Amino acid sequence: MKAKKIYQQLYFQVIIAIIAGILLGKFYPEMGEKMKPLGDGFIKLVKMIIAPVIFITLTLGIAHMTDLKKVGRIAIKAMIYFFTFSTLALIIGLIVGNVIQPGAGLNINPASLSGDISQYQQKAHDTTLTGFMMNIIPETLFSPLVGENILQVLLVAILMGVALVLTKEKSGKITELLQSLSTPIFKIVHMLMKLAPIGAFGAMAFTIGKYGLASVLNLIFLVGTFYITSILFVVLVLGTVAWYNGFNIFKLIYYLKEELLLVLGTSSSESALPGIMEKLEKAGCSRAIVGLVVPTGYSFNLDGTNIYMTLASLFIAQALGIDLSIEKQLMLLLVAMLSSKGAAGVTGAGFVTLAATLAVVPEIPIAGMTLILGIDKFMSECRALTNVIGNSVATVVVANWEKQLDKEQLQFALDNPNKIEDKLEV
Repeated sequence: MKAKKIYQQLYFQVIIAIIAGILLGKFYPEMGEKMKPLGDGFIKLVKMIIAPVIFITLTLGIAHMTDLKKVGRIAIKAMIYFFTFSTLALIIGLIVGNVIQPGAGLNINPASLSGDISQYQQKAHDTTLTGFMMNIIPETLFSPLVGENILQVLLVAILMGVALVLTKEKSGKITELLQSLSTPIFKIVHMLMKLAPIGAFGAMAFTIGKYGLASVLNLIFLVGTFYITSILFVVLVLGTVAWYNGFNIFKLIYYLKEELLLVLGTSSSESALPGIMEKLEKAGCSRAIVGLVVPTGYSFNLDGTNIYMTLASLFIAQALGIDLSIEKQLMLLLVAMLSSKGAAGVTGAGFVTLAATLAVVPEIPIAGMTLILGIDKFMSECRALTNVIGNSVATVVVANWEKQLDKEQLQFALDNPNKIEDKLEV
């Protein structure tokens, strides 16, 4: 197969689109704002295919397993991993916030704060543990396939997969049908990805046009601190985990470059979900592991969001001159651990979980969120990127733990990413 020229590579097209979007938003902000439908439309197209991809991948993964105990074991190991590294991300954010103190010296009077954060407060108020659990249960067996609640799709897919295993003598044709259906479903994914540059261009042009690069400058220290902390978390923490499990974090990032650039351009981790799932499966992870760990991680393994929550909370407290004791900071950590899980699957989860956390810590006025309202959009890209990389590492690690990882195939994929991408195009 003839190698593609660089301008034919999707990642190169997305990079050019992001640069073009930044330039348009910077020099023609009004026109940049009008590009919003391009980004929104692309994300809607991708969301359209997410439910079928998750349902087919996970259902077939379970259906092809003979031991149902493995499914439960995979889920438990994944949740242990998620809890451990999500908590570690919160702790790292807390430590960096105390050491760097990005908000120190601003001396802002809380009475001077203005800005509309009511929508985030309302979402945070509406998000309870009971409501979250009840929301996992769909109205009907098939309604999740036409909705956008990932956890509901997971529940139905697990039930269907288990049912197919228990009735395999009579339901073989259903499994064959789903297997056949997976081919055109993933072909649709490839077709939609061709539009990624347009989506990235529209989203980036709107962001720069509406908020402007200048709006970042007055809070550049917080943005920079968050980006550096997230990079260190990926390189040092996730890099060590990857090394211990026999693969290179930098090679994995390069292997997933197209999906990560798409996340950078759209600020949406969901836009990369179908591509991430397919690539991890092609890299040697079993279908059942990919189908269970990746979507679940999108709701429960939010490393980037967790770093942001503790760091942003301390920034607000420092900017307002509020001195938080160690006891209060530990309380903040515990509340953040719960709120980050309770808001799983909520649109704008990063800001919503911050609102939910501050609402339970009375020392920090929730109105302080207005300090970072203008730059939150610029931090959302880093949150999403860190979340996606964290979930990708988690999938490979859990697959390795379960001995459902083809290490030779993983090594081949990481050493020859372009060959895998060419195969996916066929």
